[in-house]
Amino acid sequence: MERLDDEGQWIVLMGVVVATGMFILAIIINQAPMVGQSTSEAVLEFPKNEIQDIRYHLAPLAQLDNSSESNKTIDRAKKDMRALSMARNNAVMYFETNSTTNMADLFYRYNRLTIRYNNGVTEYYEEHLVSVRLP
Repeated sequence: MERLDDEGQWIVLMGVVVATGMFILAIIINQAPMVGQSTSEAVLEFPKNEIQDIRYHLAPLAQLDNSSESNKTIDRAKKDMRALSMARNNAVMYFETNSTTNMADLFYRYNRLTIRYNNGVTEYYEEHLVSVRLP
């Protein structure tokens, strides 16, 4: 019996393997620009300037003492900041100032300023200490 010629099958099989590999590689390369685009959009959508403005206006409030007049000023500022952030970009902003009991030295007292910001896309949380010079 004569042997069958099967060399052509290897060529077809290698063609299928190479075509499948190229197809998978094309899918991977096609996904790369979308990942880069979504990453750059996330960077552009982050409201860095708005958060810096909020921090700039709230840091002096954290330096106030605990008198009743200062508490009234802080309450008015909280209402104003919430109204402005809702009117400006529908962002929900929350902040609080707490006097830290364990962190003080001879010349300074430290108040903890906590800022929470959420505009539906970006959720941001920040907490830092503001130094207050003791009299």
